[in-house]
Amino acid sequence: MKFLVLSSIFVFVSAEMLAQQPVFRSQSANLNTFSSPTKSKSFVPAQDTQSQVVKKRLAPIGANIHLLPLFGEFDKTDAQKASDEEFLKMCDLNFPTRAKASAFFAERAWEYLEEGQKDTATYRFNLAYLLDDENADAFWGLGVISYQNEKYEKAISLMKRGLAMDDDDNVTLVVDLSTVYIKCFTVDAEKDDLYTAFDLLEKVIKKQPECANAFMQLSLARLLNGQIDEAWGNFHKGYEIDPDNASIDILEGLLAKKDDPKGIFKKKD
Repeated sequence: MKFLVLSSIFVFVSAEMLAQQPVFRSQSANLNTFSSPTKSKSFVPAQDTQSQVVKKRLAPIGANIHLLPLFGEFDKTDAQKASDEEFLKMCDLNFPTRAKASAFFAERAWEYLEEGQKDTATYRFNLAYLLDDENADAFWGLGVISYQNEKYEKAISLMKRGLAMDDDDNVTLVVDLSTVYIKCFTVDAEKDDLYTAFDLLEKVIKKQPECANAFMQLSLARLLNGQIDEAWGNFHKGYEIDPDNASIDILEGLLAKKDDPKGIFKKKD
């Protein structure tokens, strides 16, 4: 059933993490840098203006809207609308509901994103959105892709919209969102970005005290804010919960500032 849809329709991963692009959901974000940023403009959209300008114009000639988040939120041509209708009809024949079809395409999109196929993942997330414009994963995944493309304002806007679909209850998405705010701070030195990350992460820890990634991200945020002792404390909490998910980059950043107060970790010779 699902393969019929795929074969009929398609010809066709916080802060910099290690040497690969992050896919979040939510892995530890290793910024690979702990130097102070130099600029002074926040990436936080004041009123989510990008999300307010919806479907008021056609895409530029030659633009492939399938590879733009939410189809670029452009008005679609008659031909594009007809293509959408054919796709929806086929999904109606092959899935019990459009919500289930949307979930299917979103899950495939995450798989493509993990493989580094951003364009294919973008198209799948867009199709998930077409099927169900309240599917949080569509906004979430497109937000991660926007982050990978260094479009941080768009990433924040999309993730916040996805979080609203989940009634602000998706702690993994919240940690991913905090990762984007931390990255914004490293680029633009706007303290509000860092404080927003603190607030998001502290809410996650209050709601889910065993979230190791939240402690790792909070450690990174404290480190960037010069709160070294607090950063060490958060790192150890995250490490105790999930040693396999501890961030080597954050650890190296901490050791560069101060020896491990517990004496567990040592600098390399």
